[in-house]
Amino acid sequence: MADTKEQAHKLIEQLAPGQLPAVVGLLEVMIDPLASSVANAPIEEEEMLPGTGTELDAAHASIARGEGASHEEIVGRFGLKPR
Repeated sequence: MADTKEQAHKLIEQLAPGQLPAVVGLLEVMIDPLASSVANAPIEEEEMLPGTGTELDAAHASIARGEGASHEEIVGRFGLKPR
């Protein structure tokens, strides 16, 4: 396996700078295909239901007034530690 890694390193060193992003992308897909799929998935946009805009405006206004709970409070309610 060490010989294979050494060969891979030698080949990478021979690449032109413009070729490196393709190799990095390939390696990322090989290591974590799910993360790559999620990162490259199209963004889905859903229509808001009637009244949702009003509710969001009310929520934003509430936060602006200092009402509501902080991230730390919410996480603590579930017995978790904030990052």
